[in-house]
Amino acid sequence: MKEYIKIAIVFISPIIIFFLILFFDRRYLVGRHFADSLDGYIWSLRAIWQRNILRLDRPMPFPVGLTCRISNGKRIEFHPDDLNNFQSPGVYMQNFSGTIRLGRGCYIAPNVGIITSNHDPENLDKHLPSEDVEIGEKCWIGMNSIVLPGVILGRGTVVGAGSIVTKSFPEGNCVIAGVPAKLVRVISRKNDTSEAARL
Repeated sequence: MKEYIKIAIVFISPIIIFFLILFFDRRYLVGRHFADSLDGYIWSLRAIWQRNILRLDRPMPFPVGLTCRISNGKRIEFHPDDLNNFQSPGVYMQNFSGTIRLGRGCYIAPNVGIITSNHDPENLDKHLPSEDVEIGEKCWIGMNSIVLPGVILGRGTVVGAGSIVTKSFPEGNCVIAGVPAKLVRVISRKNDTSEAARL
């Protein structure tokens, strides 16, 4: 039955995409979640219903799950293949005036916070100046972790669950964990010749 649905989607996908671009930026309606599965269509229709019709949260330029909170959808950069990161429950991306860059192939677990600006400790009614956050390709941010303003994580960085990342690890290919996050070990990728390693 699922195969028949996929075949039907192939024939009617141009019509569906035409409908979806009424709500989303077309550049996010491509990639593996639309070409290889029905997930992209399901996420899109759900987001339209929850965010655009029922107005349970603010509409975004790309499909976002209701329990994922993004301050400014125009100040986040990611590859369309990584739409799954915005369906994870409890994800919080505070980027009112700072930019969050997510490298291709990264994974963000539930309840992760990525923050580009903190409150001023001397006047809690004000925010400190924003600092962009960059997460490299093929990174994994574990559940309940927080990435603070100005952090740069290099390619292949794994953040242990429950960590608070206060400083950058631009060299990548490492596991970091703790409060504050510290280097746990370096990941050797010398023999990895897969296509994913070359991304």
